[in-house]
Amino acid sequence: MENRKAKIKYFTLTDEMRKQEKLDWFAQTKLKDIPFETIKPDKHNNWLNITDNDFEDMISIVNKQTKLSKTKNEEKAIFKLYSLGVVTARDEWVYDANDDFLEKKVNFLINLYNSEVNRLQGIKKENIKDNVDYAIKWTRAVKNDLSKGKIYSFDNKKTVDCIYRPFIKRKLYFAKELNEMQYQLNNMFGIENKLIAINHTSNKPFNVFVVNSIPDYHINGDAICISLYRFDKEGTRIDNITDWGLKQFRKNYEKQKKIKNKVFVNEYNHVAEPQVEYKTKEITKEDIFHYTYGVLHNPAYRKKYEINLKREFPRLPFYKDFYKWVNWGKELMDLHINYEEIEPYKKLRITNYELQKENPKAKLRRDKTTNEIILDENTTIKGIPSIAFDYKLGNRSAIDWI
Repeated sequence: MENRKAKIKYFTLTDEMRKQEKLDWFAQTKLKDIPFETIKPDKHNNWLNITDNDFEDMISIVNKQTKLSKTKNEEKAIFKLYSLGVVTARDEWVYDANDDFLEKKVNFLINLYNSEVNRLQGIKKENIKDNVDYAIKWTRAVKNDLSKGKIYSFDNKKTVDCIYRPFIKRKLYFAKELNEMQYQLNNMFGIENKLIAINHTSNKPFNVFVVNSIPDYHINGDAICISLYRFDKEGTRIDNITDWGLKQFRKNYEKQKKIKNKVFVNEYNHVAEPQVEYKTKEITKEDIFHYTYGVLHNPAYRKKYEINLKREFPRLPFYKDFYKWVNWGKELMDLHINYEEIEPYKKLRITNYELQKENPKAKLRRDKTTNEIILDENTTIKGIPSIAFDYKLGNRSAIDWI
């Protein structure tokens, strides 16, 4: 039997038509008279929203081949390691803004868990779910530990700083027993480090955010994180940007400086232009890290590759003026990490209406007409410039996130 590839025929009615109008149209139209369009899927088998741009020609930020490679010869992406943010499956228990409150919560959870280990000793694994005390949050992993008789203990060294949401810091009890998934984060945090959290899921607008401590999985969507450094089992710091990636940048950018030779007179007694020797400026891996952050914030980049970024992890173009993008990325990164140290906007005003109510009710909302933020029945923040709301993380402004 002859092998023949299937053809995809596509037709749609306008969204403005009502349901009954569409049904009537199909009832009155023969199949042979429907003006189908023949669609040719792309190499990824996408047959709707097919893109026509240079996305595939750009350099990969990450890929599985590079992440799993054993030798540098197999690396074909800018970053070696990437990871999801931490998934605790019990945020209310292992996150808090206060160290003391967090310790009390975690100790309560651990003590109750340990008491259940003793109380249910010898019970069949399949019966555990029907007998445990649900005053705490149980997950499959914790129930498995209970069935094995494993005892937990509190370790205050596991209380770490975390970025829970953009510009929102928390304390996190970062312990494997009480975090459902830590992914590669232990390999990304030894000493000081920076991570770029990238959300590119199809159901949420593309956005990126930088952190210098452990990120939550939902920090800006469903975050995949790339780091400046990674750490081996001994805690030795290693560049997470590959030598292959560095080579691609140095090859594509020839940032040159002129070294003027002595002026000489040519055979026509005219002063000749100085001879020029060009030397390539050495691009560093940290430059590439800042460049990545700058480019991924470029509105033109996000618009041009909007469909690609819903389906695939970002790729990087080689823009002209490399160091301009490096400086923009570094400046933006410094603002996002050190936002608490920035000088407050001078025209900002906080009104308390003379503290009319002793126990004011929280409001926590923005008046989109006046751009005022109403914190509670007494307190309103005024004078916020409209442009401040233009910076968005996904489909919400950064201020709205807070």
